[in-house]
Amino acid sequence: MPVVHDASIPPYPVGLRLSGRRVVVLGGGQVAQRRLPALLAAGADVQLISPHTTPAVQAMADAGELSWHARPYTAGDLADSWYVLVATSDPAVNAAAAAEAEANRTFCSRADDAATATAWTPASGRQGGATVAVLSGDPRRSAALRDAVVSGLRDGSLAAAHHRGRTPGVALVGGGPGDPDLITVRGRRLLAEADVVIADRLAPRELLDELGPQVEVIDASKIPYGRFMAQEAINAALIEHAKAGKFVVRLKGGDPYVFGRGMEELIAVTEAGLPVTVVPGISSSISVPGAAGIPVTHRGVTHEFTVISGHVAPEDPRSLVNWEAAAAMRGTLVLLMAVERIGAIAAALIAGGRPAQTPVAVVQEGTTANQRRVDATLATVAEVVEAEQIRPPAVIVVGDVVGLAG
Repeated sequence: MPVVHDASIPPYPVGLRLSGRRVVVLGGGQVAQRRLPALLAAGADVQLISPHTTPAVQAMADAGELSWHARPYTAGDLADSWYVLVATSDPAVNAAAAAEAEANRTFCSRADDAATATAWTPASGRQGGATVAVLSGDPRRSAALRDAVVSGLRDGSLAAAHHRGRTPGVALVGGGPGDPDLITVRGRRLLAEADVVIADRLAPRELLDELGPQVEVIDASKIPYGRFMAQEAINAALIEHAKAGKFVVRLKGGDPYVFGRGMEELIAVTEAGLPVTVVPGISSSISVPGAAGIPVTHRGVTHEFTVISGHVAPEDPRSLVNWEAAAAMRGTLVLLMAVERIGAIAAALIAGGRPAQTPVAVVQEGTTANQRRVDATLATVAEVVEAEQIRPPAVIVVGDVVGLAG
């Protein structure tokens, strides 16, 4: 049957299993830079042939992710290859390589002339364990359609019934600082697959509204200095539901391991013989200052920042913080859970040598619609917090970076 290059004939969509198979990429420019990560993620044995590459492509070669042959294409380079991507800047070279691929019966994608290529690269994305790939003949339209589908699956506006193959177990998911959009993609995906969700008070509440009616939601009620669910009870609930064959998500504010007792929960569940997945979250220690216009580090201002828990006062014998050392540091101090102890903390920092006029910012309910920021100094912060009726959750930033926001 003769080969017909007719753009009106739709391509036949298929997924290639390239793991361990030879794939040749001609050209090391921007097209290769965009396409290579997906080929590498598919496990392909990538052979890159190009006299030059972008720094990003060279970094892939230097890391051993692909084999770079620093020379032009020559006839015979495509032998034994399963798939070829032709993306050089020379149309004559591209045509010759495409002809060799055709003679070898190897599917070939051409960056410069899709109409004569034997394979098209779809606009693709992943969500919920599924790959969404769109072919339309118009790369921009394909990308727009892909984005619409992936976004719909991600935010729940596009739903599709599916069989969940996830085994029973527990996922410790960091929900981020408060804005529901700041949970990681993986965290949101696992939350959508949960049978049971055990949520902290500081976990993004809007995420719970997206859960289906079949999902059991347990409020851990870990409210600071008030009513709380004992950690032992949380551990027991995780184990009980996972042993009952459920997939349990422990939804926590911030990051599970930043003053979040996530390690205690991991140890308890692991000792019960159950599988555990840990999904890091964006910590409020860096995201909340950033949302308020405060960088925790800045060139020429500070080379360090230290995150400190202020849930016990400096004079409390339970405190594990070396406040004298913290006071002697020149960098930024980020204080979590410190609102009710800020007077004693500020006094300890001043006594340790921090100037009383050191700038301080207090950011309450950062990244949410209720975010507000008040500024003070170490000498005045306790008075300002009381006068402004600041309540947890709030992040307190101490250091010269506070004044950079203008």
